Amino acid sequence: MNRNELVAGVAQKAGIPRNQAEKVLDALGDVVTEAVHKGDKVSLTGLLSIERVMRAPRTGRNPQTGEPLSIPAGYSVRLSCGSRLKAAARGDLRTVS
Repeated sequence: MNRNELVAGVAQKAGIPRNQAEKVLDALGDVVTEAVHKGDKVSLTGLLSIERVMRAPRTGRNPQTGEPLSIPAGYSVRLSCGSRLKAAARGDLRTVS
């Protein structure tokens, strides 16, 4: 599903015009991005959770030369699936609705 299909699906399910659904998705993206930037965990119960995590420094390899190189510590994002999303992936539609 691409962004246009998602906007159309949200508009249909919510019974709102497509342009309002697009604004809602844009706002959701902005709020989630700001929260992760601040280090807050975002939880959509049953669907997913998103959090910023610290990655430790580690040693990697240059793929062209094979030489070891130092990768500094930094931040990454962790996504965790909720129970409804896991049930949908399993094909168990009884618990999805």
